[in-house]
Amino acid sequence: MGFYDTLSVTLALIAVLAMILLSRNGWKIAARFSGNRRSSGTLSMEASLVLDTRRRLSVVTWEGQRFLLLTGGPNDLVVSGTYPLASMEENEA
Repeated sequence: MGFYDTLSVTLALIAVLAMILLSRNGWKIAARFSGNRRSSGTLSMEASLVLDTRRRLSVVTWEGQRFLLLTGGPNDLVVSGTYPLASMEENEA
């Protein structure tokens, strides 16, 4: 086996091991390097409740506003309009 064959086998083994590790811990590693997503005003799902086999009630945050969405029926509905996020101090009072 020549030098290039050994190098090819070694790189293939490293690639397979990297894929295995990323499949197990990839989201944790990606989240660590992505920074704080909440401060950037992106879309995030806070909670979800399954109502029946088709419908789901979800609380979604988008750019500092919360929306209550009913999805999965014949049409999707915004059950509750926007209301601003409350700070932790307001929740404790």
